[in-house]
Amino acid sequence: MVKTMDTRIVFMGTPDIACAMLQQLLDDHYHVVGVVTQPDKKAGRKQEWKMSEVKQKALACGIEVFQPLSIKEDYDPIIQWEPDLIVTCAYGQFIPQALLKYPRYGSINIHASLLPKLRGGAPIHWAVIQGMKTTGMSIMRMVSKMDAGAVMAQRAVTIEEDDTTGDVYEKLKDCGAQLLHESMEKLINGEAIFIDQEESAATFGYNISKDDEKIDFHRPVDEVYNHIRGLIPFPVGYAVLNNKKIKFHKVRKKTADHHHACGELCGLMDGGYAIAALGGYILLEELQLEGKARIDAKSFANGQGRNWLGSCLK
Repeated sequence: MVKTMDTRIVFMGTPDIACAMLQQLLDDHYHVVGVVTQPDKKAGRKQEWKMSEVKQKALACGIEVFQPLSIKEDYDPIIQWEPDLIVTCAYGQFIPQALLKYPRYGSINIHASLLPKLRGGAPIHWAVIQGMKTTGMSIMRMVSKMDAGAVMAQRAVTIEEDDTTGDVYEKLKDCGAQLLHESMEKLINGEAIFIDQEESAATFGYNISKDDEKIDFHRPVDEVYNHIRGLIPFPVGYAVLNNKKIKFHKVRKKTADHHHACGELCGLMDGGYAIAALGGYILLEELQLEGKARIDAKSFANGQGRNWLGSCLK
């Protein structure tokens, strides 16, 4: 039986999903000797300094935090913690091989996809954007190549037709924490079986770019719908009308034959504000005009939406 308090763990992660993994380690009484996370960043209109969610949790739990600008050049403090195991989840920097090999139990990463599918920094977004029906969490051995290490454990979750990236994110937090709980003892006791990934089956879910945020309505309605919900709640997709962005915060879809132009604003329909796409409509329930607060479909229809009826988004 593994003695969890004897295992010195360094945890590396940055966003909220990583907090769930850190909390699971603490709940299972592992000795987390230090946490590594991305440097504080300025955020919001006031450009105030903001700590990562993982840093906030670590400090609240009394755990020492290290925030290197470049871990490739600055990782000696981690070595000084003398970790037996490094556990990472959505950290955000490539970790040097010398550090990965240091712990006696090696280094593992909890990744939000069913590897080898969707390697990279935005696997949840792309699972939804691509209309996938399932995704999941994988625990793998960390290697120098991005998300390419041998896998020791996986678990799937279902992506429902109306799930946003935010919905899937919450499912995967719970999924990943449970998978980590079940896997740690096997790893430390030497019972874990690592299976190499099939390179020919690898796909990628790179970070969302500014170009990826723009919605093109000249596509089948299912593709447009998947693209929009894959960007909710962050970074939120948009289109342009009269040189102003319209952001889409909550949408539905309606499959139907029509003769409208793609991107045409068609007014209220089934409780939403309809925008035409190939083979149907996107029904806006909550949207946001550039420089304005979020509004519902009816408010938009009674205001600017009335003036723009028949216009086409670009």
